[in-house]
Amino acid sequence: MVSPLPADALTRAQTGEPAALSLIYQSLSPAVLGYFVGRGSEDPEALTQEVFLAVFSRLDSVTGGLPGLRTFTFSVAHARYVDEVRKRARAPVLVGYEVDGDPRTTDSAEAVALGNLAIGGAGGLLGQLNPEQREVILLRIVAELPIDQVAEILGKSAGSVKQLQRRGLLKLKELVHLDESEAQ
Repeated sequence: MVSPLPADALTRAQTGEPAALSLIYQSLSPAVLGYFVGRGSEDPEALTQEVFLAVFSRLDSVTGGLPGLRTFTFSVAHARYVDEVRKRARAPVLVGYEVDGDPRTTDSAEAVALGNLAIGGAGGLLGQLNPEQREVILLRIVAELPIDQVAEILGKSAGSVKQLQRRGLLKLKELVHLDESEAQ
């Protein structure tokens, strides 16, 4: 678990102190990376780096102390994810793998790993939520943001965020119980 940021970390980072920038990165990057992984990003590590490049270049505009920094960081992360989705939608369609032309008889390690992610685990369960519920769950649980900050990032009311979170958690509970009953 990452230790919380010292109260003066943002102020020190705004003056360009390398140690403070490092503390901010070490504290927030795991949650940002988890957010991108949970959203199914194609390259979560690269997006995480892009987020912190953007955040560090605009630190002087951050207000509201450390909570304001978290909100700003996840606002940038959300915007980068939306950009990635739009880029994928505009990208040309890639030609798929042709099984008949491949003499291999076993699946690649990548295919097995991706299949396991899709079948079970948190990634598979999150994939069964609707996009709004998944977004709220990731920002509330993985990013550990309060309801008002999630509402600000998503442009929704706090009540709407609470309702999406409640429904998402109920759906996850239902899915976990289904998995447990199938395993017995």
